[in-house]
Amino acid sequence: MTDGAPASYEDAVERLEEIIDRLDSGQAGLRETLELCKEGRTLVDYCAGELDAVGEGLKELNLDDLAARLDSSAATGS
Repeated sequence: MTDGAPASYEDAVERLEEIIDRLDSGQAGLRETLELCKEGRTLVDYCAGELDAVGEGLKELNLDDLAARLDSSAATGS
């Protein structure tokens, strides 16, 4: 992975899986393990932020849908 943010959530998850596989292999040296853990932490933070953003978007969609339903109910008098 480069120093920038991943291109997408899916790319970040894929890279995290690669990191986990490398760490599980037991072949990474001490310094590589440290670097992989740092990169993994950054990716986890990125993924958490993406999930939070999507969750907020879903909440907004549900609130807008509810408001539209209430408006249409009020307009029809039911």
